Amino acid sequence: MSDLMSVIANAYATAPLTPSTTKYTNVDPKSYEGTWQGTYSNNQSFKITISDVSGFRAQVKYQSGGTTQYQQVLIGNSSFRVGNSKFVLSGTGKAVVYNAVTSPTTGDTSLVQGNATLDS
Repeated sequence: MSDLMSVIANAYATAPLTPSTTKYTNVDPKSYEGTWQGTYSNNQSFKITISDVSGFRAQVKYQSGGTTQYQQVLIGNSSFRVGNSKFVLSGTGKAVVYNAVTSPTTGDTSLVQGNATLDS
């Protein structure tokens, strides 16, 4: 357990803290609110439910495989992060979702991408 804690401590100590350059401005709730569904390039399906969009803040529920996450997010540059995933609005009712996946056997991390559509 102490090895794990030292790895985490070292990661925090070496990671530079840089200020965000994202400009947060109010967004149109109709562009984001609802349930978005899609499939990643590794054939894993996902579902993102966005609600309570106010200004540039929103409540998000992310589901993929056995993972379910609830998070309040900040929307900037037409995108936001939830857990290991990034949601990018790409058009009316369309989005691209990126997800960092870590292999449990090798520990290697890969990036998968999926297109999402807003359920009407």
